[in-house]
Amino acid sequence: MSETKSSLVHNFNAGPSILPKEVFEEASHAILNFNNSGLSILEIGHRTLLFQQVMDEARSLATELMHLDSDHEVLFLHGGASTQFMQVPMNLLNENESAAFTDTGVWATKAIKEAKLFGHTEIVCSGKENNYTFLPKKFNVPDSAKYLHITTNNTIYGTQWQDLSLFYQFKVPLVADMSSDILSREIDFNKFDLIYAGAQKNIGPAGVNIVVVNKNILGKVSRSIPTIMDYRNHIEAGSLLNTPPVFAVYVCMLTLRWLKGQGGVAAIEKINNAKAKLFYDTLDSLPVFKGKAAKEDRSRMNAAFIIENTELEKEFLDLCKNEGMVGVKGHRSAGGFRVSMYNALPVESVKALTDLMKEFANKKG
Repeated sequence: MSETKSSLVHNFNAGPSILPKEVFEEASHAILNFNNSGLSILEIGHRTLLFQQVMDEARSLATELMHLDSDHEVLFLHGGASTQFMQVPMNLLNENESAAFTDTGVWATKAIKEAKLFGHTEIVCSGKENNYTFLPKKFNVPDSAKYLHITTNNTIYGTQWQDLSLFYQFKVPLVADMSSDILSREIDFNKFDLIYAGAQKNIGPAGVNIVVVNKNILGKVSRSIPTIMDYRNHIEAGSLLNTPPVFAVYVCMLTLRWLKGQGGVAAIEKINNAKAKLFYDTLDSLPVFKGKAAKEDRSRMNAAFIIENTELEKEFLDLCKNEGMVGVKGHRSAGGFRVSMYNALPVESVKALTDLMKEFANKKG
């Protein structure tokens, strides 16, 4: 490794995170002159044909990439996934009813907290006692639950549900927060009755949610739902019920277009698997480092690890910084290190990091 700071930046940020270079290039042109209209994408009217085409393509691409059936609608809505912590139970849960939750980390805990404002909650399994380093596999979900809520990938702790068929056996609607691994691997998205994800990891910039909802689960609560919070209104308006985050949706469209050009979800999954294998094989071969998550639950998106000799942490972080590797420091609530390997992260960045880890281990071993 060079002794001076590298000019190449390797972006391991957990979110907002890396996006494809070509998306940045096209988006930057659109800021100056969108589709040769003479207008910036930042100033076009959201009800003009110019933007209607953007929204239509974004929704169509998501539907295509996820192989969604006609019962499922794609929405692009304001806010981060935290908005959905309240919007989901507001639309699906009556005050005298219960929703089931898997408690697998901070974001699941936040979703549970908000759901309690609208009805009852039942935690069917939890990894809290083990600091969320593993995902409990044995649990039951009562048929009376209005829905089962899961978080498919946990950015802070580096765990991910690898076998989602575990949840298909239950006879209740399935809701998933897929903020940090949506479109990173092939799954049957039609098995889920509601999916939500903050865009800022695999789909686009911060400030917009993608929501995929089975229309058949809506309209069954007795409460009055504020107009802007009712999914049915957004479906009817084609995600144009109010002024959408125009630029964020546009960047999502470009990213989804890029993903399709890569060969779709199946193709990107192979690349993601290769990146994760390279990283974890290296991690396990170097005694100076130690993974935090149970091996069977390791996330292919977010790898959390530590140096057992904590006195070496700052030295390793300084080395990463010197080599242009950003976002390696762990979440403030978990400590240690974390590297995020989202769809747009090139294999070359993972190779650069693993080479650095080997060099560091050889010096400290």
